[in-house]
Amino acid sequence: MATKRVAICAVAQHKNDSDLWHKRFQGMLLDVLEELQAQTGFTFDEETGVNTIVSCSDDFFDARTISNNGVTDVLGAQYRGEEKMAQEGLNAVGYAQAVILSGYADMVLVMGHCKESQSESRRMIANMGFDPFYGRAVGLDNLNAAALQARAYMKKAGLTEEHLAGIVVRARQFAARNPYANAREIVEAGKVVASPQLCDPIRQLHAYPVSDGAVGMLLASEERAAEFTDKPVWIAGFANCMDSYFLGDRDLTANFALKQAAGRAYRKAGIADPRKEIDLVEVMDAYAYQQPLWLEGLGLCGDGEGARFLDQGGQEKYSVNLSGGMLAGNPVIIAGLYRAAEAALQLKGEAGERQVPDLHRAVAHSTTGAAGQFHSVLILER
Repeated sequence: MATKRVAICAVAQHKNDSDLWHKRFQGMLLDVLEELQAQTGFTFDEETGVNTIVSCSDDFFDARTISNNGVTDVLGAQYRGEEKMAQEGLNAVGYAQAVILSGYADMVLVMGHCKESQSESRRMIANMGFDPFYGRAVGLDNLNAAALQARAYMKKAGLTEEHLAGIVVRARQFAARNPYANAREIVEAGKVVASPQLCDPIRQLHAYPVSDGAVGMLLASEERAAEFTDKPVWIAGFANCMDSYFLGDRDLTANFALKQAAGRAYRKAGIADPRKEIDLVEVMDAYAYQQPLWLEGLGLCGDGEGARFLDQGGQEKYSVNLSGGMLAGNPVIIAGLYRAAEAALQLKGEAGERQVPDLHRAVAHSTTGAAGQFHSVLILER
């Protein structure tokens, strides 16, 4: 039976860490699963329990083909329906929503994991995403592609080293209040500016740290949500869009894919003017320069106005990344799931020291592919 709305009933996060050497990802997922069951009491009963699971993992990071095959037991997916969303976790939420709206299931468990520390190199893995004739051979990866984008965007928006340092300092201040964050140490602007160059103009402290983590959530139809929570968070809109494959075919500062994804998500949510109707934003900022760039793409300020947005207090106005964001450390493939989890906690009023009052609508954003090739946008309401 089709349903009108889908709710996020509960979320659970595993603390991020730069090297969880003592715990397998199956154990991390089990911790998340047990927390979700403790919150909601859901079961895997064939008649009334979870029978559909959407997982998120990656063959490269797990160092195995068909990575989800190694976790189905701890997801409750033994003799159940299970589908994998690879490389971009926020789409697992969109997938789960579609499953429920189609009438196929009335509740779906979403679970994602990644241990970046056990891979030889994030850069080597990213390099495999480029075409083998032109991109891979010259060593392109997410970092040097981001550096090309950063240099172009800094020139366009007037973004300075001081702006970038301020973004990182603020991220760490909020991360210190987030028990799930990886990098929780407070840093001063001078330390950021003096940190080593990774790939000009990106410095070490401008980039998210290697991170291991896991995150999950229970989604349910409008008819069943009240069984699991008295504070449902409703999915009001979801959309995604992909830009051109080759870097040279793209304007790296234009936000084409993000604008398309955000526009469709806003229309689904009935949002006419995001600058007036959005209360909180969780944006996936793998590198410091990306935060204002993606906020432009979300329509919270005009093209090339990211630096001015920062100067005029835009981060505070829209409660941007009160979790610390990705700069505080999430694995890249499930950073979008962490964004959705954090936005949901804020709307539920369960964000602890980082909670802000009077929230109605939030945006969770994620991206994958070099220099923001693919973007996803999720609108949540309470």
